[in-house]
Amino acid sequence: MSHWSILGSGVTGLCVATALADAGEKLEIITSEEHCPASHYAGGMLAPFCEGEGAPEEVVRLGQGSADWWQAHVSGVERQGTLVIAPPRDSMELNRFAKMTQGHEWVDPGSVEDRLAGRFARGLFFPSEGHLDPRKAMQELRQKLLAAGVEIHHGKPTGKIIDCRGIHAAPLLPELRAVRGEMLILQSDEVQFSRPVRLLHPRFPCYLVPRSEGRFMLGATMVESNDASPISARALMELLSAAYTIDPALAEARVIETGSGLRPSYPNNLPDIRYRDGTFHVNGMYRHGFLLAPIVAQNLIQQLSQETR
Repeated sequence: MSHWSILGSGVTGLCVATALADAGEKLEIITSEEHCPASHYAGGMLAPFCEGEGAPEEVVRLGQGSADWWQAHVSGVERQGTLVIAPPRDSMELNRFAKMTQGHEWVDPGSVEDRLAGRFARGLFFPSEGHLDPRKAMQELRQKLLAAGVEIHHGKPTGKIIDCRGIHAAPLLPELRAVRGEMLILQSDEVQFSRPVRLLHPRFPCYLVPRSEGRFMLGATMVESNDASPISARALMELLSAAYTIDPALAEARVIETGSGLRPSYPNNLPDIRYRDGTFHVNGMYRHGFLLAPIVAQNLIQQLSQETR
């Protein structure tokens, strides 16, 4: 049995830690007091087929097992599918999205979500997809690891290092780049949705993800930038405009949080496991952290087991 020091407590670090703990390995997690992981601002959509619009086929293939993994490890996984809609003027976006994806069916959006009845003529429904609340899921993984005796601290590593620090590992991974994402959280006592709703738009597509207590995560922009400053006025206006398009009642919702994060991305926008100078680097999740971190963590365990034979 080895002793591992995992750097980073975002979704990648926690999934790697969970996989190591499940394999009976000894480990610790080293967290940062200075940096908030990008996964804190994630939407939590487990939507491999929708990601096929712009992601490599590998993302679609690998991501199909993520909902099962999350359901086996945390509570609160919702498997209500994903609904994709577009305003009438952008209806051709639905045709394009349909051609680039699989696992969907054409529907009357009002038959899937009552609040959309009569406002959108048609939509795409991906029934096998799901979603979760990222912050609750990460907290639950963290609590289970603590209960299993895993030490989580801010000190120095004492074992073999697995670096899962995302964009903060960029000085050691020159190929890594940042992709800025911006989001906000709304709260409404009037609006209810059971599943993520993706709104297609030629310039600023977005998604609305339901959470508990009348809250919704609305996101997210994709900007090739290393700027981690607060959300821009442009992004805020575009996101709020999209929310109003989905449901005008959201105009009366309260904006209870805004945020921005830097997604770690390799040139091909695919995650990778790299070994350099005695350190394993698990990085490059791009916008697919919750979708791909479980399978990447499992791949790491397989790689480690092969090297110790």
